[in-house]
Amino acid sequence: MRIGIMAAETGGDQALGKLADQLRRATDDGFASVWMSNIFGLDALTSLAVAGSQVPGIELGTAVVPTYPRHPAVLAQQALTVALAVGPGRLALGIGLSHKIVIEDMYGYSFDKPARHMREYLSVLVPLLDGNPVSVDGSTLSAHIGLSTPRAGRVPVLLAALAPRMLELAGGHADGTVLWMTGPATVRDYVVPAITAAASAAGRPSPRVVCALPVCVTSDPDAARASAEKELAIYGQLPSYRAMLDREGAAGPGDVAIVGDEDAVAAQIQALADAGVSDFGAAEVGRGEDRERTRSLLKAVIAAS
Repeated sequence: MRIGIMAAETGGDQALGKLADQLRRATDDGFASVWMSNIFGLDALTSLAVAGSQVPGIELGTAVVPTYPRHPAVLAQQALTVALAVGPGRLALGIGLSHKIVIEDMYGYSFDKPARHMREYLSVLVPLLDGNPVSVDGSTLSAHIGLSTPRAGRVPVLLAALAPRMLELAGGHADGTVLWMTGPATVRDYVVPAITAAASAAGRPSPRVVCALPVCVTSDPDAARASAEKELAIYGQLPSYRAMLDREGAAGPGDVAIVGDEDAVAAQIQALADAGVSDFGAAEVGRGEDRERTRSLLKAVIAAS
């Protein structure tokens, strides 16, 4: 299992410089990848193009770019441009539906037929990324276009997939999935079997399973879980994540956070590998001494692997 890190949110007029510093430290610490969310702050792809072009080597992933506000041809063009900026084989394009509260209430788009939208979206996005023109007339989108954007190697597509139909798409039409708020038992018993079966049925390679979770090495796990529960409370309310927490038997985000002393956290990370996770994205949530202990433990796990 490859160990990556979730980029911490940065603000201010030095935000991109701070992101570049995070990438440098992650590279120096031996992480395989850095994953950046795309919510209401920095645009993830633009930011990774700017900061990633300054820091060679490490894989750069989006976790994830919402699809509805971006036509798939536009996203393909942008992703190919980012890949050109950072170099071949470095960009992993994570995409997802987002949530009804965001897409309908904030952006004003219809969130109707999300699975059909994603199937049609992939039917445009993936061929364009591979350098092929498309002619698609779907019920949620259409595209009749080819791109002349230079291609710096292949850009894999990872789909934020939690529901059964989305996991089928992630395995059968994409390169894998990016998970959040999904615990080890759910990954082992639900996600990995479903996505692997879909990939096998489509004759595709074994899919990547990127599992991101909060992590904190601490002497006070109860306080760390309570803090994670408070900071991440919204994820216990959004329907797609709520369904994964329920599958895990978790009351809220704090219950799936990876917390404890060094041995306990290392064991929980190993449990993810045993569950079939190909990439762990560590979202460091501790502060002060706990944050330094967390980073030291993650470096030790990398060194031992």
